[in-house]
Amino acid sequence: MDFDWLDSPFDLRKIMPKEIEESFEDPFSLRLLPDGVGDDEKARYFNLGKSINDRGIFTVFWTDGKRYRAILSRDMTPEENTFYERKNSELGY
Repeated sequence: MDFDWLDSPFDLRKIMPKEIEESFEDPFSLRLLPDGVGDDEKARYFNLGKSINDRGIFTVFWTDGKRYRAILSRDMTPEENTFYERKNSELGY
């Protein structure tokens, strides 16, 4: 995966780019397209994944199929973590 970290719209000192990239590489990560959004070049997606250190990270991102651009990244809320765990359990992981 190729990430674009230039002029990031959020503070990269709170969550390091490496951790965000690891959350996308998590084999159990969930990538979602919000309801009511078309599949066009302006679509924003959600990623819920964990870093190697088991840090749950929620990211809003954009992609053109080659590059990924994180719009916002933060720690998962308890509700998001429960959703992540439940969905992976339903999928048999």
